[in-house]
Amino acid sequence: MRAVDDLLARSNRLGADPRITNYAGGNASVKGTGVDPVTGEPVELLWVKGSGGDLGTLTEAGLAVLRLDRARALKDVYPGADREDEMVAALDYCLHGRGGAAPSIDTAMHALVDATHVDHLHPDAGISFATAQDGEKLTAKAFGGRVVWVPWRRPGFQLGLDIAAIKERNPDVIGCILGGHGITAWGSTSAGAEKNSRWIIDTAQAYIDKNGKKLPFGHVVAKNAALKPAERRTKAAALAPTIRGIASRDRPMVGHFTDSDVVLDFLASANAPKLAMLGTSCPDHFLRTKVKPMLLDLTADASVEDSIARLNVLHEKYRAEYTTYYEKHATPDSPAMRGADPLIVLVPGVGMFSYGASKQTARVAGEFYVNAINVMRGAEAISTYAPISEAEKFRIEYWALEEAKLQRMPKPKSHATRVALVTGAASGIGKAIATRLAADGACVIIADLDLAKAREAAAEIGSTDVAVGLAVDVTDAAAIEHMVQDAVLAFGGIDIVVNNAGVSLSKPLLETTEQDWDFQHDIMAKGSFLVSKATAPVLIEQGMGGDVIYIASKNSVFAGPNNIAYSATKADQAHQVRLLAVELGEHGIKVNGINPDGVVRGSGIFASGWGANRARTYGIDESKLGEFYAQRTILKREVLPENVANAVAVLTGPDLSHTTGLHIPVDAGVAAAFLR
Repeated sequence: MRAVDDLLARSNRLGADPRITNYAGGNASVKGTGVDPVTGEPVELLWVKGSGGDLGTLTEAGLAVLRLDRARALKDVYPGADREDEMVAALDYCLHGRGGAAPSIDTAMHALVDATHVDHLHPDAGISFATAQDGEKLTAKAFGGRVVWVPWRRPGFQLGLDIAAIKERNPDVIGCILGGHGITAWGSTSAGAEKNSRWIIDTAQAYIDKNGKKLPFGHVVAKNAALKPAERRTKAAALAPTIRGIASRDRPMVGHFTDSDVVLDFLASANAPKLAMLGTSCPDHFLRTKVKPMLLDLTADASVEDSIARLNVLHEKYRAEYTTYYEKHATPDSPAMRGADPLIVLVPGVGMFSYGASKQTARVAGEFYVNAINVMRGAEAISTYAPISEAEKFRIEYWALEEAKLQRMPKPKSHATRVALVTGAASGIGKAIATRLAADGACVIIADLDLAKAREAAAEIGSTDVAVGLAVDVTDAAAIEHMVQDAVLAFGGIDIVVNNAGVSLSKPLLETTEQDWDFQHDIMAKGSFLVSKATAPVLIEQGMGGDVIYIASKNSVFAGPNNIAYSATKADQAHQVRLLAVELGEHGIKVNGINPDGVVRGSGIFASGWGANRARTYGIDESKLGEFYAQRTILKREVLPENVANAVAVLTGPDLSHTTGLHIPVDAGVAAAFLR
């Protein structure tokens, strides 16, 4: 249908620019004629973005479709603002046909406003007017009577009635500034509505640019100026485990780091502490960022040690203040407190750490706070930033309808919120492990000697919200430290470490050179030690427990022919498991191993010459090696990389939370390698 196609195209254009509306924020609609499938008669319909959808990626499946006559008839049964939450449930009785998205809280606005096309958006410039202390006067002055001010009202049916009345009384008006919230615009055509939306946004920004103060955030505090890029990333990585632990006291969180100029300039300003404590205003902002961030009140040159100590003190203060906020405003019907930890942590000179239940939600939370900074800048430039009251924020944050939306979310996967670092993960067993953990909800770091292949493998698994590829030489302590820094900045921290990087040369004792011995021990025994040593401080500092997995081998306990160097280094890895299980257990960190055997298909080791050597040892064709290994097992089954990945998933999942120091054979049954 042309009208729906136009709506989707308009929505995608408007949603593509974060200055116009933020992720999953705002909505757009169109009214048109459909066919009643029962009577065959024409019927007026409303197509509107459904609950939880995103304008930038909206498709037809994300639209709620309602009968317009029924939606407008709800005015006759509306019980008043005190009971308007009931109207959301009533919208379900207005739906047309099967499928489609659930109606959002803003549906009434779109149904009741007498215009074919309606946009409701959260542009930074528009919210600057909406949160300005004298926003009503500024609206009258800036828009020449074409835009009307609507005092703050929580989204819902009454707000829809208010805007509809304004539209009816002011036929020449093209839209509204919604106090504390955003903008709404309309038009008789899709192009007209979009033009009006953009005109409001552009006019607001032009007014701010022309009339705004030069330094809306006050003078620059030299001691809080941005550190040099390398210095601030190093400091950010050093602080990241502590801050993730702070954000995860009540429930585990994934992190995102932002050091954009917008953030750094804000943190270097004199008024940043005051403005940060006022919190955000737009409901979409503080639902993602909490009502206010936690700001480190030390200068940019403060040491990591002093910063960590102060962050921990500020965390306790933040939790106490948030608990007071909840208890002050909660009623007997309020949902339980969802956690008292910050979702945004600001560090002068360094940047912003944002958190969520996934990398995507953590990243979006950071994007929302950048929007909030832009809003504060605009409001302070033309007036004084004046967000909605704490009481109103609480009504939104702990709204029964918001709680119902949270309860409808699917149950988290087994590895949700966990960050896994897998070495040697660009191919073979490592890639299979990373793929399985990502499928189970984890964020994964594909660490490999070949950066191009690591990035290629990560891209196959998912977006950078799911997987990233990093280069590492596990024999180089400095390279590992650099990789760990990049890993914690990518996802906030590390929960699972899989020591999988490996090589092999199959030679008898008399042909094994010192170089052969050192080559294999450096990569597997020394490499595993170095990776474990570099990542353990992250796991310990987070205070969230964790898992370290060693991909050893059947050969760690079985004396096979012609592989003295390989088997000895695998035995070294196997004993590292036992030693570290004892040492790291007090921190809640489990250390376990897996002993695979005969993993031929997809194996980098077998493809690099080990397979040919083993085939010669056993006197068979290399192409038959997998079958050969299978036939010598008890189960007569070939072992695949995915079988090893399954064992990693179980060891690091919730079902074996009390298991450490264990080696699991994944060899289809080799009696000589049974653990004793």
